Amino acid sequence: MKVTTDSCLFGAWCSLKLRVGSQESGDRKVLDIGTGTGLLALMLSQATESAIDAVEIDKDAFQQATENIAASPWAARIKAIHGDVRELLFQTQYDIIISNPPFYEKELKGDDARKNIAHHNDGLLLPELLDIIKKNLKPGGAFYLLLPYKRNEEVKKLLTENDLAIHQLVFVKQSVNHYYFRTMLEGKLKATKQVETKIDEISIKDNAGQYTPAFISLLKDYYLHL
Repeated sequence: MKVTTDSCLFGAWCSLKLRVGSQESGDRKVLDIGTGTGLLALMLSQATESAIDAVEIDKDAFQQATENIAASPWAARIKAIHGDVRELLFQTQYDIIISNPPFYEKELKGDDARKNIAHHNDGLLLPELLDIIKKNLKPGGAFYLLLPYKRNEEVKKLLTENDLAIHQLVFVKQSVNHYYFRTMLEGKLKATKQVETKIDEISIKDNAGQYTPAFISLLKDYYLHL
């Protein structure tokens, strides 16, 4: 499976969020829904000592994730799970839930069945994902999603319907000359006291086609040549 730049950016952002303000990363339990190659789980393991359950429905992707995890220095922290997250009964609630869910729900599909699962997914839909997050997130815990920017208003509505609150939105541009194409979202269970949403933006590349300082700052620990 292809590793995308926006997925790497998301993993680095999540890792930073987990590092900041916590001295007990080893005590936290993380759930990675739709781990794919294991990218997000591996990036989080590099940054923190959290224990991670990484779930993947596709057999080939799960096998690749298993191999990637086993070859890493952080294999003891990550448990790869092959299965449909809708059918799994977890033994604990999680402090952190992360997911890079299907992007192209309800849109035209290609001929590659495995890519259709990864990008469109006739199985797990966004409302189902949010319901799973609500059921499996600890009170006081946080969840992180990478989504298409064009689904921004839809996501806000779905979160409200599921009693979930947005704490931060980061709108992502491919370059300073492009419009937003991704949203990185931090959310929590809805609390009695309303919290104002923090909104930021980041561009991957500058006018000259080079990585921006903000991108480099996030990815320097993961990219070899930054």
